Amino acid sequence: MLRAFLSGLGRKGDTWGWAFSSWRSYWPIPGLLNATKVVSHWTAIFEKRGIPEAQESSEYIVAHVLGAKTFQSLRPVLRTQPLTPWQLQRIQELSSCRLQRMPVQYILGEWDFQGLSLKMAPPVFIPRPETEELVEWVLEEVAQRPHAVGAQGGPLILEVGCGSGAISLSLLSQLPQSQVIAVDKGEAAICLTRENAQRLQLQDRIRIVPLDVTSEGSWAHLLPWGPMDLVVSNPPYVFHQDMEQLAPEILSYEDPAALDGGEKGMDIITHILALAPWLLKDSGSIFLEVDLRHPELIVCWLQSRPDLSLDLVAVRKDFYGRSRFLHIRRSGPQHGCPADALPGPQPARVPG
Repeated sequence: MLRAFLSGLGRKGDTWGWAFSSWRSYWPIPGLLNATKVVSHWTAIFEKRGIPEAQESSEYIVAHVLGAKTFQSLRPVLRTQPLTPWQLQRIQELSSCRLQRMPVQYILGEWDFQGLSLKMAPPVFIPRPETEELVEWVLEEVAQRPHAVGAQGGPLILEVGCGSGAISLSLLSQLPQSQVIAVDKGEAAICLTRENAQRLQLQDRIRIVPLDVTSEGSWAHLLPWGPMDLVVSNPPYVFHQDMEQLAPEILSYEDPAALDGGEKGMDIITHILALAPWLLKDSGSIFLEVDLRHPELIVCWLQSRPDLSLDLVAVRKDFYGRSRFLHIRRSGPQHGCPADALPGPQPARVPG
């Protein structure tokens, strides 16, 4: 799930002092430095300091300072002409952040997802490349079942835990008639999704709602906009005991609440499933990104809650071959008020 470079964040420490006090001793005469040499220079430093994806990190930083998204996209002349003192200073500043294990996405302040350029800012969760596969699966389902998703030509979609808005905005951009309700309990995430929607001129088709789905009665805030055709989420799903095994930079920069799914990684997942029957249309679908151990756990949990009328209809593997994505469909009529069915803020216990 969390590849070192793409989710790499960092350990805080004394790296800043080291970087600023000694970096000049590593540079040759400035007039002889070009982009290619600078990439090699910082790659060597990153490797020496144990920075994951050292060359990729260096290439992204240098390309960014030179106004490109990737080093490979730089014009040949820009790779070989001498860099200015300002460019060298800026590269050094950004590289010092990487030496602190800050992720490249935060350093650059933006990242591409499904062809969209999104602003990135800590501590909002960084979208991983696997999640693009979740978006693609949703798009496939909409294309295959157009009669079941949206009377007005496009589906009404609820995203739980919108983060930077990557999933919601990708779906909006590729489904021109769709509407999205994006919820998140984090103020920083709400603000970042709103800013990205405005940057992409998609703000007229998305409602961005500050909402904690674990709060009792949270469903009441969503009912006026429903029922939904689809619920999509990349929820916090890391098992709590696995949190300490994540790269230290992850816990230093990204919001742990966007990662920690509780004892079995199911805390938010079960809330989504428990609320879905009251929010989904008949035959509406839920698409989730989960831990590879979750499909079996979720099947058991759904069997313990036949009242929800939810069925796991498909499991899809990610590009690493791990069972990562679930398609769950509502098989019964829409339920009434969930307050009578939910005993409190915590849904049924996860089996096992």
